[in-house]
Amino acid sequence: MPKIDHILVIRLSAMGDVAMTVPVLRVFSQTYPDVKITVLSRPFFKPFFEEIPNLDFLEADVYGEHKRFGLIKLANEARDLGIDAVADLHNVIRSKIITKYLKFKGIDTATIDKGRAEKKALIAAKGENISQLKTTHQRYADVFEKLGFPLNLENHIAPPKKRLSPKLNGLLGIEPKKLIGIAPFAAHQSKMYPLSLMAEVIRELDETDKYRIFLFGGGKKEIKLLKEMEIPFANVTNVAGKLSFEEELALISNLDLMFSMDSGNGHLAAMYGVPVITLWGVTHPFAGFVPFNQPDNNQLLSDRKEYALIPTSIYGNKFPKGYDDAMKTISPETVVQKAQELL
Repeated sequence: MPKIDHILVIRLSAMGDVAMTVPVLRVFSQTYPDVKITVLSRPFFKPFFEEIPNLDFLEADVYGEHKRFGLIKLANEARDLGIDAVADLHNVIRSKIITKYLKFKGIDTATIDKGRAEKKALIAAKGENISQLKTTHQRYADVFEKLGFPLNLENHIAPPKKRLSPKLNGLLGIEPKKLIGIAPFAAHQSKMYPLSLMAEVIRELDETDKYRIFLFGGGKKEIKLLKEMEIPFANVTNVAGKLSFEEELALISNLDLMFSMDSGNGHLAAMYGVPVITLWGVTHPFAGFVPFNQPDNNQLLSDRKEYALIPTSIYGNKFPKGYDDAMKTISPETVVQKAQELL
């Protein structure tokens, strides 16, 4: 294989999946500092990669300029940058078109094995004798190994916390308190801890007067709900809709703890080395989507004695009748106790 000096890395969406590339690319940069990386993704995700050395970003406008045949234009833009290998970390139609075109042009390529058959079997097991599948982070690392760049993800060195602007320092207040983030939403109801129970968690944490708690979310409905959640509490601030994405990332990097569902915000916190407590509903850590470098005891699972078929799907979009209530079996006391253990 010819010497590789510049790798195009493709991962177009979704936010959590793109965030999971960050620690892997950080290890790559630390292990192979002379090899350049160009990340091909959506412009919104560019801030994820700012602190990684020898890394550039190529913006993909997949709903505009690079739609359909525009993907070939995008591939040629990448080729003109001097890439000599492609790491397709997405393996969907768009990334396949780009990868196959560049392979036809003589560029080395490697594509992620998403383990679709293994994941299908995990769900088909209906909760019986299930076991841990390879993590998504390791699946990403395997793509680089195919190109001749083995990675040891245990060598990851987390970045320093981002500098806080005067605006963010104002949110933190003058009293030295531990900073907790709470991201209570997910793409599917079956992956969301009931807001009434999360409010109980917040109440117990707020009453200690030891913590500053920040609520994260997006979209008009979520922002409205978070505004209502913050009102009764002295130490709680809703930041949804108040910060730029860059400011939100800076705040997350300075947290002492993040509460998240099986969703993107947990991966955002983990890419900065922040401890993450993940609450799981009808999905399960064994599918490989645990935030980077987070231990098993940070994973709070629904009661599988009562909901024995879990995991019922990989993404939380399929479940038997009644399983959307599975997370009610995680008590607020359990959540608060885990937070206090870590803090």
